[in-house]
Amino acid sequence: MKKVTKAIIPAAGLGSRFLPATKAMPKEMLPILDTPTIQYIVEEAVAAGIEDIIIVTGKHKRAIEDHFDTQLELELNLKEKNKTALLEKVEHSTNLANIFYVRQKAPRGLGHAVWTAKQFIGDEPFAVLLGDDIVDAEVPGIKQLINVYEQTGKSVIGAKTVTKEETERYGIIESTEQNGRMYKVDKLIEKPKLGTTDSQLAIMGRYVLTPDIFEYLDEQEIGTGGEIQLTDAIQKVNENSEVYAYDFEGNRYDVGDKIGFVKTTMEYAMRSELKDDLVPFLEKLMVKYLK
Repeated sequence: MKKVTKAIIPAAGLGSRFLPATKAMPKEMLPILDTPTIQYIVEEAVAAGIEDIIIVTGKHKRAIEDHFDTQLELELNLKEKNKTALLEKVEHSTNLANIFYVRQKAPRGLGHAVWTAKQFIGDEPFAVLLGDDIVDAEVPGIKQLINVYEQTGKSVIGAKTVTKEETERYGIIESTEQNGRMYKVDKLIEKPKLGTTDSQLAIMGRYVLTPDIFEYLDEQEIGTGGEIQLTDAIQKVNENSEVYAYDFEGNRYDVGDKIGFVKTTMEYAMRSELKDDLVPFLEKLMVKYLK
């Protein structure tokens, strides 16, 4: 069995939920405190043992490449001013991993974004990490999925239970066979209408996939929303083989919409040196706005 050493991070979305901020800046570069969201995703992949990462970008995404590149003028300036701590942070993002880039020329869906990295992946299993989800866990979220892949040799989907009202926002996993946190997938449904499924087990932005997925992505089949859906291709893999879902341990933060982004920023701030100043400020806000 080949090891999982490659990962795809799709980052070609338009970021329309964060306009006008994302008119000129990639949503993946919006920071949680002082760190762009995409860096948290890259760090998770690296902590899981991923060696090579390909980021699928689109128009106006050059800032992502610049962030992970060397910035000699800035580094020299920090050295001259003896700002060692800041220099280490800058160099950390540069030296994280072997990062490559491919452009998705049109926003045709997650399945199409993964398909654009086909030549990079070849015939190896690979991880997919979506930038809208930050996973904070003792064992990296994607590493937990890699462990399941190494046990089964099959594709594995990260999963969490959501409310019934939320099911239409996600790909939903139907399963009748469960072993602890692991589920054998019966069927995958992309963003089902309310009331069309009893399952509340949702796909949560982490995948380990076998290379046969590309046989189905090659078909470029249009699915929900007029896009090429990764969920549809995984369902076809499941019909011819087996696919598992894993309810990974840890906290998942949704930074793909405004409220999730704000909540994540607040929690990370409360864990930081900002806490002592932030707590009395929030207490004042509570008094002011909850009269």
